[in-house]
Amino acid sequence: MVLVTGGTGFLGSYIIKLLIEKGYTVRAIRRGNKTPFWIEKEITDKVQWVEGDVLDVIALQDAMEEVDTVIHSAAVVSFDRRDRKQMYQVNVEGTANVVNMALEKGVRRLVHISSVAALGRTTNGGHVSEEKKWEESKTNTHYAISKFKAELHVWRGMSEGLEAVILNPATILGYGNWHSSSCAIFRQIHDGFKWYTSGINGFADVEDVARAAILLLESSISEQRYIICSDNWTFKKLQEQIAEGFEVSPPKTPATPFLLSVAWRLEWLKSKLTGKKPLLTKESAKVARSQTYFDNKKILEALPGFAFTPLEETIKKACDKYRKNQPAGH
Repeated sequence: MVLVTGGTGFLGSYIIKLLIEKGYTVRAIRRGNKTPFWIEKEITDKVQWVEGDVLDVIALQDAMEEVDTVIHSAAVVSFDRRDRKQMYQVNVEGTANVVNMALEKGVRRLVHISSVAALGRTTNGGHVSEEKKWEESKTNTHYAISKFKAELHVWRGMSEGLEAVILNPATILGYGNWHSSSCAIFRQIHDGFKWYTSGINGFADVEDVARAAILLLESSISEQRYIICSDNWTFKKLQEQIAEGFEVSPPKTPATPFLLSVAWRLEWLKSKLTGKKPLLTKESAKVARSQTYFDNKKILEALPGFAFTPLEETIKKACDKYRKNQPAGH
């Protein structure tokens, strides 16, 4: 029995899909009765859904009954100031709850889905590996800080006897709900987004991240962390590839630091007037300018036979699915 937290989220849903396809018995926590519409119904129907969330200790206690292993992928990803309180609660307190309950229930193994953000960015970008030490820096977003603090609870759990491993995925790409998470970049390009930045970032296929999570679940590796990153691309290259997949014009206007600072302020004002989430915030503008390369050598050495899907292939497949399947209103 594998318990998946965040099972209705982008990555969590693909982890569930792969677990079910491999014959695992899967239990997953969800709020309300929603299921991820981008995953086949015959998959989601096989999941033992439990109502609740990671802040609900009683629901967690029930969800971990007779559970052998846990994949903890529940998290809030946001650069919007209005989500900050909830993000710290879910990402930090929620992870502490999962670790504590896993220890209490004698769960054999925990796979914690973190983020490369938890390793921290440096002012001048550069290369980041698993050896990088967290540094307090103005370049760190609140999302990054919340994921770093969440990891501290996982390391604490390990010191208390919990067998665990940490995944640090780069920005995840694939087919999901293009109104949320990293999927939103597909909708922006599809709808004619005009700007590109000079930033460089790591990216990975959602199915590759799910595969790595399950391979590490099945391994005996513990007290280790792994960056999951297929390749490091400029945001401009990523946007051009997505535009090609949708057969639309790519962004052609460079977003200078000055223009970005104007743009996030205008988005802030617009969000105040409309109540809608801003497409760009001060924090996401910061990330868009950062030039950071993420090293994937460690995971490739740890999992012989594991290989990353080329990002061009990931993007083409996702664009095809978005064009055919994105439901009206989603």
